[in-house]
Amino acid sequence: MQIQERRKELMATKNIMIVGVGGQGTLLASKLLGCVLLEQGYDVKVSEVHGMSQRGGSVVTYVRFGEKVYSPVIDRGEADIIVSFEKLEAARWLEYLKPGGQIIMNTQEVDPMPVITGAAEYPGQLVEKLKAAGAKVDAKDFLTIAESAGSAKAVNIALMGRLSNYFPEISNEEWQKAIEACVPQKFLDLNRKAFEMGRSA
Repeated sequence: MQIQERRKELMATKNIMIVGVGGQGTLLASKLLGCVLLEQGYDVKVSEVHGMSQRGGSVVTYVRFGEKVYSPVIDRGEADIIVSFEKLEAARWLEYLKPGGQIIMNTQEVDPMPVITGAAEYPGQLVEKLKAAGAKVDAKDFLTIAESAGSAKAVNIALMGRLSNYFPEISNEEWQKAIEACVPQKFLDLNRKAFEMGRSA
């Protein structure tokens, strides 16, 4: 009976949001996640990137998976996990997180236009504020981790490495297989290294 209940729980629809600022690689991150989840036998729906990616604005990608998923769209209060490429983006999308949901966050700060123009200040104590709002927060400097792996552009894969810890049923080998399927050959070693460093950070 316990095995059937666990399977039912695993197959229930789960919702992940990947949020960032234009050009930070949310598309590859969502593609990798979708690929590894499909291999697990889930029905997976991945949205297109929404937002102003061409102008360096806020972008979001939805990944929904379960036994049967009908739409890739995640509504407010439905996200189990938010993966954020930047601190302010985690705060911007907080209302979409379930009560007690998980945020995996890069501690990088990218100044939005009001901060650049001097009309506003970048908000302080964001990690503490997110925790106070009831979110579980896993915050690390994934940009430095990616740079240590060989390129700042691998920050998305370093974050996916961290996310992989929240899927204990998916082996590291299966994640590596998905990386091989999603990443061009010439960037494979770099991204594998970034993934491992993010996973173990």
